[in-house]
Amino acid sequence: MFDTLQPAGWPRPKGYANGIKASGTTVFTAGVIGWNEQEVFEHADLLGQLKQILLSTKAILAEAGARPEHIVRMTWYVCDRDEYADQLAEVGAVWREVMGRVFPCMTCVQVAGLIEKAARIEIETTAVVPD
Repeated sequence: MFDTLQPAGWPRPKGYANGIKASGTTVFTAGVIGWNEQEVFEHADLLGQLKQILLSTKAILAEAGARPEHIVRMTWYVCDRDEYADQLAEVGAVWREVMGRVFPCMTCVQVAGLIEKAARIEIETTAVVPD
């Protein structure tokens, strides 16, 4: 389905891929935030919102027949870099609980704020479903 791109001599990244080559049907999500399907925030904290985002992302991708292993790229927008960095081990545990051992290309950017004031994190996803 896809090939992970790992240049010779580069250290292997932890928790993400440097690059992925894929072919198939491309699936995109909008920026997903940590509210439930009724647009209600059940969690005020980063980890609770992250888990909800990942569950929601899986549900959106499933509409196109995509699963976590089809994810090739994610962009994470966090409101507080230190909050994210201080909980990195817990972020990884939530990731593995919901998504498994899937490591797409990822970018994480600190932003001044998100449109929904209660949101702590927003994630966009690209997946490729094999033909």
